[in-house]
Amino acid sequence: MHPPRAAAAGRTASPATARLINDRLALQLLQSEGPLTAGQLKALTGLSRPTVADLVERLQEAGLITVVGESGAQRRGPNARLYGIVADRAHLVGLDLRAHGVTVAVADLLGRVRAERSAPVAPDDAPGTAVATALAAVDAALAAAGADRPHTVAVGAPGLVDPATGRFGGSDRLPTWHAAVVAELRARTSAPVLLENEVNLAALAEQREGAARDHDTFVLLWLGHGTGAAVVLDGTLRRGASGGAGEIGFLPVPGTGALPSATDCDGGFHALVDSAAITALAAEHGIEPPPDGVPGDGPLADAPPAEALLRTALAAEDTGAAFLDALAARIALGAAAVCAVLDPGCVVLGGEIGRAGGEPLADRVADRLARLSPLRTAVRAGTVGGRAVLRGAVLAARDAAQNELFAPAG
Repeated sequence: MHPPRAAAAGRTASPATARLINDRLALQLLQSEGPLTAGQLKALTGLSRPTVADLVERLQEAGLITVVGESGAQRRGPNARLYGIVADRAHLVGLDLRAHGVTVAVADLLGRVRAERSAPVAPDDAPGTAVATALAAVDAALAAAGADRPHTVAVGAPGLVDPATGRFGGSDRLPTWHAAVVAELRARTSAPVLLENEVNLAALAEQREGAARDHDTFVLLWLGHGTGAAVVLDGTLRRGASGGAGEIGFLPVPGTGALPSATDCDGGFHALVDSAAITALAAEHGIEPPPDGVPGDGPLADAPPAEALLRTALAAEDTGAAFLDALAARIALGAAAVCAVLDPGCVVLGGEIGRAGGEPLADRVADRLARLSPLRTAVRAGTVGGRAVLRGAVLAARDAAQNELFAPAG
């Protein structure tokens, strides 16, 4: 690892600013590399020994790092102390709001999940009942993690989120209780409550820990109950002017027999690749789910029916291959449109269906895409799958908390 040298910051910045930059760099290294000695921090940052000694003392006094052990001594003298981040300095809460329920994860400052709870919401539950169910899941997860209150909360949900206000953009197709849960969380806690589109959070998870770790520019194509996309350009998530970047379900494509409208995406790309459309396509090819179904990889028992069909098709022979080819041709239509506009270089097939299809489906989409677009584009199966939204919410909460805590006063 070759991090940027921090020592140069002191030549152009004020002493207080230089200290802040150096402290943050040291904390980032302790997060990414694990516990380090002062000597290792000196080598990785390029800072002088006295400067490292000062920042270690500051960060200890701020309660951000502590001695977690000793390194094995190879030379004369006592073992060097190992310093690590105080993970319990902050408890982070991530929520994945779905139409059928909510899943909550409570993590520490390093993003390690300490407790998780899921709660289903019935279709006929009143909004107030659904909100109470969601809040009870939050409380239960916090209690299980031994936390009395969260430091930061991040919520992932379907629909537009206005980047300027951090609130839902509004849609008649979304559960009304989602907005009520966010409002209640903001009302009952002083902690920041961040709201983000679910597919954007899934992209964050794939970017940090999944299939896009080696790509600064990529598009996540979400295939689950519904369809969506997330756009990451030069390492930055792009939300669009109104939060609508990636609303690929509204993309007009051939084969739907209709056109989408401002209020209905049923004539768009959504009509080709959502779970219901894939289920119908599977039936045309004689693909039927196993009698007992196939458990999904999401945190709730609400996996899209098409997920089981993808897994069945992969186990079949000729009929399965024909179905996968037909589905890949549909997916490639949307991917080709994205590539023509953005040239992302990489498309990740995310969501429960994208992960269920795995590399066999991704390879088929790549082959079909190569026939439709002159731009070289890798197609990969998502590796985080149905849990990507929840994991992305935890990572977003961690980023926000670290932005605040990793800037201790000089």
